[in-house]
Amino acid sequence: MEPYDLIITNGVCVTATDIAAFDVAVKGEKIVLLAPSGSLSNATAKRIIDAEGGYVMPGGIDCHVHLQEPSMFGKGSSADSYETGTRSAIAGGNTTIVAFAPQQKNLDSVLEALETTHQLAKDNCYCDYGFHLLVSNPCAKALSEFKQLALHEGVTSLKMILSVLLAARQNHILTMIHAENGDVLNWLTDQLEAANLVAPKYHSNSRPPVLESEATNRAIALSSLIANTPILLVHVSDPEAALRIRRAQTAGQPIFAETCPQYLFLTRDDLDAPGFEGAKCVCSPPPRNREDQLAIWRGLKNGTFTVLSSDHCPFRFDDAETGKKTCITQEHPVGKFRYIPNGLPGIETRLPLAFSAKKLALTKFVEVTSTNAAKLYGLYPQKGSMIPGVSDADLVVFYPDGRLGPTTVTNGMLHHDCDYTPYEGRSVDNWPRYTILRGSVVWDRDGGGIVGRKGDGKFVKRGRSSLAGIWDTVEEDGAFDLEAL
Repeated sequence: MEPYDLIITNGVCVTATDIAAFDVAVKGEKIVLLAPSGSLSNATAKRIIDAEGGYVMPGGIDCHVHLQEPSMFGKGSSADSYETGTRSAIAGGNTTIVAFAPQQKNLDSVLEALETTHQLAKDNCYCDYGFHLLVSNPCAKALSEFKQLALHEGVTSLKMILSVLLAARQNHILTMIHAENGDVLNWLTDQLEAANLVAPKYHSNSRPPVLESEATNRAIALSSLIANTPILLVHVSDPEAALRIRRAQTAGQPIFAETCPQYLFLTRDDLDAPGFEGAKCVCSPPPRNREDQLAIWRGLKNGTFTVLSSDHCPFRFDDAETGKKTCITQEHPVGKFRYIPNGLPGIETRLPLAFSAKKLALTKFVEVTSTNAAKLYGLYPQKGSMIPGVSDADLVVFYPDGRLGPTTVTNGMLHHDCDYTPYEGRSVDNWPRYTILRGSVVWDRDGGGIVGRKGDGKFVKRGRSSLAGIWDTVEEDGAFDLEAL
């Protein structure tokens, strides 16, 4: 028998449904065998990894990532390229990301926007990748291209405004919605500026929780209007919004939700740091309070939240040209919160923070960080699983419990191209020891760190979402009927 390409022995395998001690054999980029623990220790393989009792899981899938996007929020531009962002991803145990392909408002084609983004990512990625379309100009030509996106381009999700919801439904494309009331937050921002309340901490005041819960309720209602079209509410931070989502789910509506580490580990107090330091934690929606964090953890545990994504959107802090400090002027030495580029780095710390918190069962951890993302975004079972002969050998291996010991997160240990992490000084007790992409070790924390190469990552065409009968209501209800309203 020809040797295996890779064997992982003496590991405890964890999927979204099971925990068991198995050895894992890999050949031709696929998992080909799960065998009783230790039984493959003497098998022939090009490489054997002894997990020493550590957990072996499907590689992380981070499906909310912003990389190398055009200027946004005024002068701000993303700090990470596809090279540096995916390099950081594998060091944090991720094997697949889905980033955004933004359509500029002056562009009438989503296919052209997609091609532009393909050129940025091609041959530059350390992990596998896909794209969501960020639709900014839903003109007739752009909407007519949705069918090709889904059938031929492998892009089956988009971030949207309401006018594209029907076209997305007709083409079985999942729609992602940022739920905040923009009119009210602009009014509140104007009121705060008139009172000269412009420091970073007032970003939270301009976006109180009711703006999120109201907009969430409105999005759910509009999904119902368009014949129960499936939607995903992204980066949910507010417990009342989560409660409204839970009620819709219980009523049988195809409503899905995402939350992020910033709503589990940061609070609005972090925006009230001395001077301009609070700008490091400015994101939208803003972090809430300690009690809200507990409610968001409950939502992850009980299934209200389908996925835990990073919403990695990095801007350099000490950068007055394209980073956070673009908003600082002589008149406003701590800037004006309206103009602070919104977003945080977090692709590399997502898994270590959530794993070390020990608030989720191991199977739930895999479910919300990998398997559900694969199902929701049309990657399963190629990704997010450990099915022999079917699943790519995308794996993350953690240290055995207690082996690593308390480790302080510092920006210097991370691999993004940002000059800070909002989680500086936090302690974790585990970290991905190995990240394996289609059978090749690309991250070896004790044996060189980044050992993969840019270009290892490939574009993955995605199919229709397979999560929880997401399209059943569409199939059952048929075409959107104006006369039925």
